[in-house]
Amino acid sequence: MTRFNSLKDAHRVKNLFSVIARHYDFLNTLLSLRRDRSWRHETVKASGVDLGSKVLDVCTGTGELALAYADKIGAEGFVIASDFCFEMLVIGDEKVERKERGTGTKFLAADTLILPFLDDTFDVVSVGFGIRNVSDLEMGISEMARVAAPGGRVVILEFTQPVNPLFRSLYYFYFTKILPFVGNLISRSKDDAYGYLPRSVMKFPNCDALKAIMEQCGLTDVQFRRKTFGIVSIHVGKKPIHYS
Repeated sequence: MTRFNSLKDAHRVKNLFSVIARHYDFLNTLLSLRRDRSWRHETVKASGVDLGSKVLDVCTGTGELALAYADKIGAEGFVIASDFCFEMLVIGDEKVERKERGTGTKFLAADTLILPFLDDTFDVVSVGFGIRNVSDLEMGISEMARVAAPGGRVVILEFTQPVNPLFRSLYYFYFTKILPFVGNLISRSKDDAYGYLPRSVMKFPNCDALKAIMEQCGLTDVQFRRKTFGIVSIHVGKKPIHYS
């Protein structure tokens, strides 16, 4: 089992996100240089959802990826957005209540390691920038696969490590120096919330390793695409008809 955080660390991560919740969307847009929206759009496209699809978005945060799915599937389908950080869910729910978008999307407090859903429920089970925060990566992906319908897809949008040496060195300077400084300053985080981001990405498996882990969790035909010079990747795996 790959454990990136102890139980103590998992509580710390939850507390970090609760503190920065109100600044989360603004900083995502600012620190990604406005690329975050296009990454979510590409993820929805790669998932293969259509009108009427049933989607679960885990580790949803403030629900931006979940709402992007809702925009695609329309009223014929539904999206459930789950997270273990209540403060993030409140903000997502407020977006729906204001009827900005995603009417019908339901936000639910849930731990990705113990999802409260029956087997074989969703056409797509997705996660955007959250799977590296779970305390057991394999267990989290296995749970996502469990609740996906046979023939359904598990989709992971996540930061990764650029492969081009020159770009990687420039990016790491921004990622480890500038991003934490700006993020912590604006969010007023006293616990270095935006220093946690680059540290967690550096510990996370690279694209090929994540593909192998998804396959170990029983998913097939796992494909991935690198985006924006390889700073993020989109992995898509299928749940076989006869899953065990």
